Amino acid sequence: MVRSLNPKKSKRKNKKKAEASSSEIPSIPTRVWQPGVDTLEDGEELQCDPSAYNSLHGFHVGWPCLSFDILADKLGLNRTEFPHTLYMVAGTQAEKAAHNSIGLFKITNVSGKRRDVVPKTVGNGEDAMEDEDDEDDSDSDEESDDEASKTPNIQVRRVAHHGCVNRIRAMPQNSHICVSWADSGHVQVWDMSSHLNALAESETEGKDGTAPVLNQAPLVNFSGHKDEGYAIDWSPATAGRLLSGDCKSMIHLWQPASGSWTVDPVPFAGHTASVEDLQWSPAEENVFASCSVDGSVAVWDIRLGKSPALSFKAHNADVNVISWNRLASCMLASGSDDGTFSIRDLRLIKGGDAVVAHFEYHKHPITSIEWSAHEASTLAVTSSDHQLTIWDLSLEKDEEEEAEFKAQTKEQVNTPQDLPPQLLFVHQGQKDLKELHWHNQIPGMIISTAGDGFNILMPYNIQNTLPSELPALKTPQVFV
Repeated sequence: MVRSLNPKKSKRKNKKKAEASSSEIPSIPTRVWQPGVDTLEDGEELQCDPSAYNSLHGFHVGWPCLSFDILADKLGLNRTEFPHTLYMVAGTQAEKAAHNSIGLFKITNVSGKRRDVVPKTVGNGEDAMEDEDDEDDSDSDEESDDEASKTPNIQVRRVAHHGCVNRIRAMPQNSHICVSWADSGHVQVWDMSSHLNALAESETEGKDGTAPVLNQAPLVNFSGHKDEGYAIDWSPATAGRLLSGDCKSMIHLWQPASGSWTVDPVPFAGHTASVEDLQWSPAEENVFASCSVDGSVAVWDIRLGKSPALSFKAHNADVNVISWNRLASCMLASGSDDGTFSIRDLRLIKGGDAVVAHFEYHKHPITSIEWSAHEASTLAVTSSDHQLTIWDLSLEKDEEEEAEFKAQTKEQVNTPQDLPPQLLFVHQGQKDLKELHWHNQIPGMIISTAGDGFNILMPYNIQNTLPSELPALKTPQVFV
């Protein structure tokens, strides 16, 4: 599995598109560029189309981060109004062990604008924009420029962490409790409540990353694993219950006990190589799934001993990541080192072929996969090919609808015909993508981390795939 990041401080280059009138530069039809398929000619460069996003922001925090998590807050469920505020936790991959830290982030003023997939029209069928006079157009341009100039405000508190952070996760029921997997082989649980409260109560605390790195002892420091690891997951059903898996194929169960944790010294054993990812079942509190470099996915029941209840060959290469659908608990997604990812219906496992979808779009290792918290058929994927893709499994190719859409939008893009119809969106611009998460309280928002920093994105067409009435989410216990 490809995990390492180049241990150099990252810098983001901002390129602005030069303005030119149509009389100076001839109109060239826009085309979709596919990584691994198309090549850039001398003098050509890729440019982002901002109209494809309701919101898009990028930032970096010095050393790159391999892993992060979005924290639950008390700002409301299913938030849709800009600007947004969010909280997150991330761990660094510094060049020297002593330079690493865990960062607690408060990000405010995440601006954006909801866009229509099909332009609004007036009574005569012409675009509403064309019906406005020049003065209105000028005012609109000024508002657009003002909106584009808004950048998020970032506040951060840092806690010293010895060694690189392989993975970090926040407890869903109590988001101030976080667990980190270190490359030193230690798994540590942290109470970040004081730092998160300081960020929540101040508009200047840790602004622009100027706060010093603070020293704090973890609540628990477990050194019982025989090697470092990456797999870790909190139970969504039982607060405080935790799993950690290592590169020696062992999985340990953590149980909360009187303000601390007890770790079962006898591990779950069933894989023959490194355990890469773990996921608790969203429906069964005693069931979890694991994936491994041995190419298999296993499902376990902690009441039935230390061997898997079932195990199956999932891919022809390392299985790097898995995601259990929390809205359709029979669906499990897995991503492989060969660039493929699959979706299985676990109800069909014992009957034979349980694969309901298999995609070979990516040509490099899958590094992250996650189902949407708001739409059961939608998931997002990151790959070492520098792409973040969003998929809707409910979509099918419909030539009549495509023709009607092109007519309504006056679309000039020559879309490749060999793209899967389930491919909803492709995001590029980040190098060495490692992990993504959907924001559970802001429908359509995704945050991703890569070797050159973070992106916050809200693709414009995702809002139209979400149901009009979003499911009510269980309110977690949060830090303020």
